[in-house]
Amino acid sequence: MLTKDQIKTAAEKLYQAEKDCTQIPALTLEYPDMTMDDAYAVQKTWVDQKIANGASVKGYKIGLTSRAMQMAVNIDQPDYGVLLDDMFFADGAEIKASDFPDPRIEVELAFVLKERLEGENVTIFDVMNATDYVIPSLELIAARCHRTDPETGYTRKVYDTISDNAANAGIILGGRPIKPMDMDLRWAGALLYLNGQIEETGLAAGVLGHPANGISWVCKRFAPHGVALEPGQVVLSGSFTRPVPVKAGDTVHADYGPLGGISVKFV
Repeated sequence: MLTKDQIKTAAEKLYQAEKDCTQIPALTLEYPDMTMDDAYAVQKTWVDQKIANGASVKGYKIGLTSRAMQMAVNIDQPDYGVLLDDMFFADGAEIKASDFPDPRIEVELAFVLKERLEGENVTIFDVMNATDYVIPSLELIAARCHRTDPETGYTRKVYDTISDNAANAGIILGGRPIKPMDMDLRWAGALLYLNGQIEETGLAAGVLGHPANGISWVCKRFAPHGVALEPGQVVLSGSFTRPVPVKAGDTVHADYGPLGGISVKFV
């Protein structure tokens, strides 16, 4: 377990790394005894600092929702991060790649809520009933901590990623919004193009069997802390493709078939 001072120091390092658009060594190098609770405490302290400086919470992202990703990082449950108002980009936007350390793109569905969700007993049906609409999205992730330390070769742990706001850096919404019961969301899929070439394909069923399960999971995770998902909030349900690295000059297009598409260019 980390002390309050250690949590504060770790959060300050991440805050400054994001501000400077640089990467720092993995926190678990300095704090090898970090626990999951410590990691979320660091995340909260960092996010609280951003809120104190004028940012506002617009929702949450769920990560590590596919079995393949969980096996890759040796964890058996998802994680979450916080979406802030300055993380939203428009469909068709030009995004400055150098503003983000090690930027990558993931393909997801976003749930926009119309009703409050709270408690340990939230089911997939509660999620569907509380959702105003579902819309295609891209998540821009970044790594304020080195994925692999350039000096030691140390590979960051899942606690580093959680501390790092689950790697969240941006969100792009686009395509055609639909009511959650208008289609079987398990079969919502996408083709992800990078500079005109298909890099990834996937189905939303890769997210815990159904993308609404991610929202149900986070409600249960929040329940002991008295935190609810609120009307109007956006919740990213989890990626159903691997993260695709991007750099200045790259154009990304995600084709969701009947749900339309999203495009962004990195400059």
